Amino acid sequence: MHLPDLIINSLGAGLRSHLLTVGGFLLAVLVLARLLGQKRAPANTFAWLLLVVLVPYVGAPLFLFFGGRKLRRLVGRKSRVFPVLPTPAGPAACAGSPVAQAVESAGAPPPIGGNTVRLLATGEDTYAALEKHIRAARHTIHLMTFILGRDDTGRRLVGLLAARASEGVKVRLLLDSVGCMFLSRDFLRRFQRAGGELAWFMPVLHLSPRGSANLRNHRKIAVFDFSTAIVGGHNLAREYLGPLPWRKRWRDFSAVITGPAAVQLHEVFVADWVFTTGQHAETLRAGFDAATACAAHGHAELQIVASGPDVPGDPLYEGLLTMVQEAQHSLVIVTPYFIPDEVLMRSLMVKARAGRTVTLLVPAKPNHVIADLARRHALRELHAAGVEVRLVGRPMMHSKGVIADDRVALFGSANIDPRSLFLNFEIGVFVHSAPEVLAMKAWADDLHRHSHPYHPGRPRGFAPLRNLAEEVSRLLAPLL
Repeated sequence: MHLPDLIINSLGAGLRSHLLTVGGFLLAVLVLARLLGQKRAPANTFAWLLLVVLVPYVGAPLFLFFGGRKLRRLVGRKSRVFPVLPTPAGPAACAGSPVAQAVESAGAPPPIGGNTVRLLATGEDTYAALEKHIRAARHTIHLMTFILGRDDTGRRLVGLLAARASEGVKVRLLLDSVGCMFLSRDFLRRFQRAGGELAWFMPVLHLSPRGSANLRNHRKIAVFDFSTAIVGGHNLAREYLGPLPWRKRWRDFSAVITGPAAVQLHEVFVADWVFTTGQHAETLRAGFDAATACAAHGHAELQIVASGPDVPGDPLYEGLLTMVQEAQHSLVIVTPYFIPDEVLMRSLMVKARAGRTVTLLVPAKPNHVIADLARRHALRELHAAGVEVRLVGRPMMHSKGVIADDRVALFGSANIDPRSLFLNFEIGVFVHSAPEVLAMKAWADDLHRHSHPYHPGRPRGFAPLRNLAEEVSRLLAPLL
């Protein structure tokens, strides 16, 4: 090769290298601007900063694919979907409580009265309630879930839904595309042929600018004829529920709600369905009569909270934090995965050191190894601060609930971890009426009787490696 050719090739290679460097720098700057503009836990922000700054060609694409937390367009669209619902008996009596105010100020609706609540503390009870209401529905069945099993439970429920669709009931099924990743389309063909409508929430490999593959719909909501809903932690699989007892079935918790709060839960489904399919919201409200659906059925005061990328703030997290900080006597937290951020962690420690009774119920062994490693530091610190940490033995405990001072409670789909509190689409129900709160307290007391005390014991393994494994697991927790 002649000297001029060598010089030209060398200049070309240098120019390409320079352009790549400039391109990588500009991409990193854009990603950092987006990252710093989001409200995140400091540890989470720092981890992404290190990755993007030190390895921009790896960190920047990963953040664009996995790191988004709020979808501004979706927030705007969903705010236009929700209608103003009539309140059956004026504002709820609890509307002035600190928890209710904090949740509403963060963007959620105010508490609403006129509801009935029936707790479902076993998978058999939840399955029976689902089957009963599927069979009894006259007009609509709207159901969303994170996981639909390919097992006997999943097949039986799909068969029931297909049968009702063939009878003319409008049946719509919204599935998360990650939670149901291994579910074949053939499994649901019978349902679709019968007239059921199926939608997949935010497919991972679908090229769309609408969001991030890391933002998953973890909500579990079933609404029948607009005014009766089942909401909680149960997925539609054998591990969670079924018609007959099974020794390996996980402990979980849900509730049947009838009344205006169920109408609000239906509107969460409507908004998610409209976002996923592009259909008009009014199509899903065909036959809806607000006066009838919002009529008072009982005296329970509930506050429905949708949390995640589709709401402007973090009402579920702020409500939970307010419950902790306002507790004067006792606090009970039940969660399968416990990876608190620094603010929540310190609040719990301060409450325990101030003499409040703080009880944390977690599974003896979570079903995720990383979740087990990530929670260890927090459990040790809380135990040392005086929190009563209790381990619920086998089968796996998947229940979620918080009770403060026997006056306010929270249940739904969210775990106490960064993914649920800051990334996932989640649903929560704040309970403000005494009979329902005390019923949840009785449920938590029963779990307490089936648990044993946590003892840190002597740490195993080489300390630096053990600490590294725990810290890396905490950083990976949002990707679980």
